[in-house]
Amino acid sequence: MKDLKYLIEFENLLEDADNRLVREAQEEGGFAIGYTCYHMPEVLLNVDKCFSVRMRAPRTGSIDISTYYMSNYTCEFARALLERGIEGGYQFLDGIAGVDACSAMNRCYEHLEILDCNSKPHFFVTHTDVPYKVEDYNVEQVASQMRLRVLDVMKERLGVDVSDEAIRKAVEEHNEMCRIMTEIGDMRKLDNPPVTGYEYHVLCLVSYCCPTAKILPYLRETLEEIKKRALDPKPWYRARVAVVGSEIDDLGFTKLLEENGAFVVADRFCYGSIPGREVIELNDTEDVVIQIARHYMKTSECPRYMADYKVAQRRTTVDRIAREYKADGIIYEAMKYCDFWAFERPLASHILTEEYGWPTLSVDRSYAVRSSGQLRTRFQAFVEALEIKRIQKQKEA
Repeated sequence: MKDLKYLIEFENLLEDADNRLVREAQEEGGFAIGYTCYHMPEVLLNVDKCFSVRMRAPRTGSIDISTYYMSNYTCEFARALLERGIEGGYQFLDGIAGVDACSAMNRCYEHLEILDCNSKPHFFVTHTDVPYKVEDYNVEQVASQMRLRVLDVMKERLGVDVSDEAIRKAVEEHNEMCRIMTEIGDMRKLDNPPVTGYEYHVLCLVSYCCPTAKILPYLRETLEEIKKRALDPKPWYRARVAVVGSEIDDLGFTKLLEENGAFVVADRFCYGSIPGREVIELNDTEDVVIQIARHYMKTSECPRYMADYKVAQRRTTVDRIAREYKADGIIYEAMKYCDFWAFERPLASHILTEEYGWPTLSVDRSYAVRSSGQLRTRFQAFVEALEIKRIQKQKEA
């Protein structure tokens, strides 16, 4: 297939946290609010002049300095962010909206604040609590936290409008972007899809890392381009896989998979679209922040939610999307030293194999994959096994 018109431009935007569209928005008077977790509703960070930037550390090299502060037994993602902050890579941010989801990221937030990694006088770092299950009182608690520790702080420090009207406007814009991303993502269900997993990963990341108002025109045009894209006579892939697990903002992971013949049909990982790119349905009778809090809590697939029904939800979700997107197998991945996925990955991958019948590959990985020879070998072997299994099924049929 012919390359997408804006693919190189999108890749360039992802080369730096402080990308061209972020700078444009700030030059026009906007405020950049960094965040790292799905537990922080991004729509609340997009009110009035504010816009959300999901934090990454592209082109990460050594993380020795952050390791000194955080130890080498903590999540590499958290350490990479701190390293970039110490280097001055987040000077552009006007605030960071964190959640008390995991200890490693909490320490990252704290060090970014204590080490004065941002010198703007109005800069703030705020934290909100995250519960372990979803009940009505938990929803009210989260909504209250979002009012007190996010919206009120943004209003006080940045002077922005955090009214219900401003929030609903942010949700409308968010929903348009989600509809576009969902329509493109659904094309991966086709046998000969007009978009690759790598391309979709690029699109998904720019939707998180760029101001929504700035990236929307590019996404609209790209959707129309993909609809009209001339396809190759035969699908290019050897096997279809759903990727499940912890944070992946490294395009190298998806590229490495697809170089070895695996088409990533579903991205059920942190910084992916499942969840993350679902429309938020609002009514006119209930408090808007409570509705938003409930949406994010119910759709979250984070293993921090430890209630039995949430554990079961995560497994049935993986089974469902693997079937919907016609996956041949499932890859469970976890970043090294990620506390929650270190527990979730081994058991869930075993259950998906033994109880649901899915061929499953379980891997742990570094934050920056690059051209890992070990991962390449494991991906090659898994794709071969899936391909052989599919050929055998076709013969039996």
